[in-house]
Amino acid sequence: MILLEGNMNLDGLIILIIAIMFGPAILMTIIGFAVLKKRKKAAKILFILAAVYVIISLGICGSMMI
Repeated sequence: MILLEGNMNLDGLIILIIAIMFGPAILMTIIGFAVLKKRKKAAKILFILAAVYVIISLGICGSMMI
């Protein structure tokens, strides 16, 4: 009967979708800043990958949230 009530809290699902949208991009950016002094080309690639990941994930996850 509890499952049929219809008053469900979906905050955890929204937090999970937001974590999937921004989590890996933030991680790649942090790694890029850590590697920036030693390997500039690798850091630049990580920054580009993070930006592309955010653009793609906002399109896919953003369309799921509507």
